[in-house]
Amino acid sequence: MVKFLWPLAMAALVAPMHAAAQQAEPEQQPALTLRAALALAAQANPVLAAARYEAEAQEGLVIQAAARPNPTLSFERVGRSGGGESDGEKTWQLSQQLELGGKRSARLAAAERGRDAAGAALEAQRMELHASVVTAFYDVLVAQERLRLAQDGSELARRATEAANKRVAAGKVSPVDETKARLAEANVQLEQSNATAALASARQRLAAHWQQPGASGSRGAERAERAERVEGDIGLLPEPPSASAMESWRAQSPALMPARLELERRKAVSQLELANRAPDLTLSVGSKRMVDPSRSQTVLGLSLPLPLFDRNQGNVLAAQRQADKAGAELAAAAVRLESELAQAVQELRAARQALALLRGEILPGAQQASEAARKGFEFGKHNFIDVLDAQRTLLQARAQYLTTLSDGHRAAAAIERILGHGTPYNQH
Repeated sequence: MVKFLWPLAMAALVAPMHAAAQQAEPEQQPALTLRAALALAAQANPVLAAARYEAEAQEGLVIQAAARPNPTLSFERVGRSGGGESDGEKTWQLSQQLELGGKRSARLAAAERGRDAAGAALEAQRMELHASVVTAFYDVLVAQERLRLAQDGSELARRATEAANKRVAAGKVSPVDETKARLAEANVQLEQSNATAALASARQRLAAHWQQPGASGSRGAERAERAERVEGDIGLLPEPPSASAMESWRAQSPALMPARLELERRKAVSQLELANRAPDLTLSVGSKRMVDPSRSQTVLGLSLPLPLFDRNQGNVLAAQRQADKAGAELAAAAVRLESELAQAVQELRAARQALALLRGEILPGAQQASEAARKGFEFGKHNFIDVLDAQRTLLQARAQYLTTLSDGHRAAAAIERILGHGTPYNQH
């Protein structure tokens, strides 16, 4: 019996996860690395492109804000008699508006703060995209490993069912054992089907970062295929941020910078509305030709609105309240990001501790239990169910290992999005 069931026990020894990840697979194209995925997203992501266009548009507003008012040329003709071309008075006048109260400098400052805010929003969007691609990339890596794990379990369950069938036919065990083995095989096959669907979904989420609407065939299909297989070091988790980085995160966080610069822009707009209370002076100079062609007069003019009814008080109040609102939004964003950062750091530390425990104790212990069950089976002390139970425990430990890695990479990406620091992700 021992010789007959020996192949089953050997099948229970699943190859280590990283060795399986390095096995050669027939592929039509090279595997996608994290660096390549980030480059594709930076090149073709439509959300990032929209933020880039907004930053360029703000640059145009700065140019326009620096422009001075255009002069005005006017012509007036009064009266006509006798039908001659020289009949009537003709007046040519050139007027120039002079902005008072520092309007131009205030307008330019507000436009520059808008440009700075758009640039910060662009950088924040880059970091958001970077974190999203990193998370999606490692989701695909984990999904690939889960599928390999499910395939290993499916093969093991198939062999167990075959062995149980032969033992029942030989009258060694009860048919109930065969039924249990078939049920276990069906469950494992269901897990493999779910793992296959999860991998397909993870690939699509990754490719969505650079796919264009309606992109089919040619370049769009080629980019979608780039996510069919990814390659990277799934077992590497970056170190948690240093104490100094945690203390100074508000000053350096690209995620918080848009709110901070939006507050500066709103303050600049408030100053502009205050400057707009001052009326503008209009100077004019011209020439007036009388009815007698030999007579002409020089015309000088000055125009100044009287701020009796409209003193721009409504716009001033609205701008001040908008600045207050931006300040409140900055405070809310700081609280939210601080909470997200603390949570992500805690999750990363917990993942690293869990990985150390899994690598140091749980996985080796599960492997030793599987080996002990196999050896006990060799000497007739255990049956194949014991071997399967030990192997199932090992597979569950490896599944927990993958879950921990996934949680750790997600937390590390969130930290990088908030702090904007370089991590080992940037070196892949």
